[in-house]
Amino acid sequence: MAGFFGIGGGTVLIPALLMLGYEMKASIGISVFQMAFVSLYGSYLNFKQGSLVISTILPIAFGGFVGALLSGTIVSLVPSMYLEYSFLGFVSIALIRMLYTPKTSSEQSSANPFVLFIIGMLLGVLSISIGVGGSLLLVPILVGFFNFELKKAISAGLFFVVFSSISGLISLSIAGHVIHLDAFVIASASLVGVYIGIKLSNKTSSSLQKKLLLAFYISVLSYLIFRTFS
Repeated sequence: MAGFFGIGGGTVLIPALLMLGYEMKASIGISVFQMAFVSLYGSYLNFKQGSLVISTILPIAFGGFVGALLSGTIVSLVPSMYLEYSFLGFVSIALIRMLYTPKTSSEQSSANPFVLFIIGMLLGVLSISIGVGGSLLLVPILVGFFNFELKKAISAGLFFVVFSSISGLISLSIAGHVIHLDAFVIASASLVGVYIGIKLSNKTSSSLQKKLLLAFYISVLSYLIFRTFS
């Protein structure tokens, strides 16, 4: 899922861990650990295949690193119930933005690097605090506001997760929210998955990939609504 959709994997992993009985804060710690592994390896594969242009995403990525440093403090202070509500809201916004993303033009828009840094910092603060990498919102932003081609936006989103997840892992580990053994087992296995996902992504048309991404968002959102309000 991470390799195919350019996400860190937290949107899949956190609901799965919650279903297995993990508490929300422990789920966030495991998720961020796993994202660091997946995003590093996946970005390396994307760079080799030419779909990742690092220079265009660096300001947002550095912003994500700075913002994610605050995640350990936020997770420690905010009750788990409110983190779950935030996670639900995060996925809802991402789905709405993707549904109303206009068709991309042939020309990619430019933006002030400082503006991109601020966007990345805000995404880093919000996303890592609820256990996701930030690409769920970043991909629609890059496509909808900066006219990125979908596949390049997906690669950029996964690269953003490298910075936000490593920074978040440092912060969450210091705060004591990472179960390292469980996280290492999941992260190691996910490296196989991200390789398969990126290979499948390169063989899938952008239109089909967008439809599958929307179906993925809706599935995750449906489960979260059921869990939160049942």
